[in-house]
Order: sequence, then C-alpha cells, then structure tokens
Amino acid sequence: MKISGLQSEMQTMALEAQNTTRPATAQQVNADFGDLLGNAIKSVNQLQGESSALQTRFDQGDRSVSLSDVMIARNKSSVAFEATVQVRNKLVETYKEMMNMPV
Repeated sequence: MKISGLQSEMQTMALEAQNTTRPATAQQVNADFGDLLGNAIKSVNQLQGESSALQTRFDQGDRSVSLSDVMIARNKSSVAFEATVQVRNKLVETYKEMMNMPV
C-alpha cells in the first residue's frame, strides 16, 4: 500500500466525520481507529514482505529484478516502518499524558 493511499483514506474519513449530522459513539470511533491502524500495520507488513521477496529473487540471480528495484522496495518499506514507529510513539506519549492528568 502506498503512503499516499493511507493519507487519502484518512482525508476521506475526516470528510465523512465532518459531514455526519449525529455524533459518533465511542465504539464507532474505536472501531474506525482500530481498523485504520490494523490496515496500516498490515500494509507495512506487506511492503516488508515484498521487499524481502525482491531481495531474495535478486540474490538468486533473477534477471527480471534489478538492484534499483530492490533498493526502491527496501526504502519504501523502511519509510513505512519508520512512519508506523512514529505513530506508535505519539500514541504512547498521548496515553502517558492522559494518565498523568488530574481527575
């Protein structure tokens, strides 16, 4: 999955949220966020698998796979993974801030 695809999906969800006349329940928000996060993690995993498969094919001497293809796939998976790690870090930071709030 392309990063721009994830971004456009998030923008679509934001527009849908703005056009909603009734407020979403906490369960709906949790389910939507959970689905979005799950899909993002699956796409990162898929990118890493494709990168690994291309590298294996290149290492085995497959002439249809060039070094540039391998490097591009590796960089895509690296960027997607780093973005996922940053999202996770932000979620943990937010959770810690919420837990430190006085009630």
